[in-house]
Amino acid sequence: MAVVGFDVDGGVGTIRLDRPPMNVINSEVTAGLRAAADEATRRTDVRAVIIYGGPKVFAAGADVKEMAPLDHAEILTWVTELTTTFEAVARIPKPVVAAVTGYALGGGLELALTADFRVFGDNVKAGQPEILLGIIPGAGGTQRLPRLIGVAKAKDLIFTGRQVRATEAKEIGLADRLVAPDDVYTEARSLVARFVDGPAVALRAAKRAIDDGLDSGLSEGLRLETSLFAGLFGTQDRRIGLDSFVERGPGKADFVGR
Repeated sequence: MAVVGFDVDGGVGTIRLDRPPMNVINSEVTAGLRAAADEATRRTDVRAVIIYGGPKVFAAGADVKEMAPLDHAEILTWVTELTTTFEAVARIPKPVVAAVTGYALGGGLELALTADFRVFGDNVKAGQPEILLGIIPGAGGTQRLPRLIGVAKAKDLIFTGRQVRATEAKEIGLADRLVAPDDVYTEARSLVARFVDGPAVALRAAKRAIDDGLDSGLSEGLRLETSLFAGLFGTQDRRIGLDSFVERGPGKADFVGR
């Protein structure tokens, strides 16, 4: 049975981790995540994506037993593959939400950080506990976490390795929504539903402008924004959107995703 599944329903693709009991991330999970990210990126019938670990746990971290015996060269290959896989998830050119229950620790939290939004169950415990093993986060935690919650808060979590409960996660901006664990996936679908019939090319451009702009200087980001903005004037959705606004007012366009 596959440890990572990918299903599509109503324009929403779900990347499902399925390595019980804790969805620990090993090489097989990494390969499955990469394949799912590539499929979600490629398929035109996928308009939004949910990353889900099931009703009990999102992912309790990377597989320490797999990592422990590796030497320097081997661990470099291992963590590079994990990092590039998470980058592929982050680069899915569609809105992505992580639906998080139970534990999101270490590599599990790093996976959740690749999403555009995070829905947490109120039973979640999240953190970057790598420092307690004498190492540091190696798949994006030191980079994505401070960009999301701020440098000081990220250093607190990374330096101490402590876990935060769902309410604190919401307070510091790590979680966007809190719901009961049984409602996490439904809430995630509700969050992305607004994008399924949206202007897919414009959404892709907006995601790229924000994400790439944050990784560059302001002037470079503004040039990127200008280029992407102008490029959208070659799309069918741009004409539909502007014509609909003129004829019927805002928010009434029926986009086709081209």
